[in-house]
Amino acid sequence: VQLQASGGGLVQAGGSLRLSCAGSVYAFNRHVLGWFRQAPGTEREFVAAIVRSDDSTYYSDSVKGRFTISRDNAKNTGHLQMNALKPEDTAVYYCAASKGGDVTRKELYDLWGQGTLVTVSS
Repeated sequence: VQLQASGGGLVQAGGSLRLSCAGSVYAFNRHVLGWFRQAPGTEREFVAAIVRSDDSTYYSDSVKGRFTISRDNAKNTGHLQMNALKPEDTAVYYCAASKGGDVTRKELYDLWGQGTLVTVSS
């Protein structure tokens, strides 16, 4: 398994969760670590990404200011801190790795974790 996401669960609206992504050296040598999510009946959508070379970060408009992405290359782990959660954040969250390019395009990510379910109750 190249990447494995964990940390999902059930939380009330306004609460917080911290997702983790553990991976192989091969995976974490990728240029970009990203998080995507997929709610039932919807397309998988970009959430956040962080670039290995300079730790620059990118967020979707829907999570900007509430979520924080980070990575620890020495430990081959990444995290997604999610605060002020909303019911519309409910989805399966996936971590993924890409060699580069547009960080929001899921087609450019070639390594994926299995996903972890986040459920936010109102």
